[in-house]
Amino acid sequence: MINLSLGLASTIRHDGHGGVADDLVEPAGLTAWVRDRAPHLGDWAAGFAADEEALASVVALRTGVRALFAYAVRPGPPSPADAHRLLPLPAALDRVNSAAARVLVTPRLTWVDGDDPVGRPVPAGADPRTALLAALARATIDFLSGPDRPNLRACTAPRCVRYFVKGHGRQEFCKPSCSNRARAARHYQRQQAAVATVPAGVATEPGGRASRPVDRDR
Repeated sequence: MINLSLGLASTIRHDGHGGVADDLVEPAGLTAWVRDRAPHLGDWAAGFAADEEALASVVALRTGVRALFAYAVRPGPPSPADAHRLLPLPAALDRVNSAAARVLVTPRLTWVDGDDPVGRPVPAGADPRTALLAALARATIDFLSGPDRPNLRACTAPRCVRYFVKGHGRQEFCKPSCSNRARAARHYQRQQAAVATVPAGVATEPGGRASRPVDRDR
């Protein structure tokens, strides 16, 4: 099942050009994000239309979620996107718990012929904005109190700002492109270190290796 909490945190991401992109800078972005996840949120989400108030509420909740993720990955480093402005732990907890408490839910079982039965909490009489906040907050509580939390990491590839769940013990980065970028960065650093250790007057080859001494009297 899709991880709504991780998905919310990942709306802040690397933009592919060395900067940080935010998928929730305007109501249209939130509308698209919610509708794409309607099968995991409920029937109400298919027709969801965000306004400025809904956007501000979800972004505020995301700030709390990303702060909790930063505390969860310790002693590892947090995402650099907002490591310098994290909410204190009590404030982040209050933001998530308050959102989760806004809506009473009842369990509902659905079963499409040929598929497995699925249980989903259904909000009782809440407006879509409140239902969305409560669903995202409950997903965060379920995730951080569940078995996947110990595998939560902040990707340490250059310029990446994502959190991800390790799929296996040796996974270091959120996706292959980040792994390739980190490998290229390490190679560049080794080259620079090799060049820095070459004595003055000794030329270097493209790979950083010393070549024959340069005779400056010629």
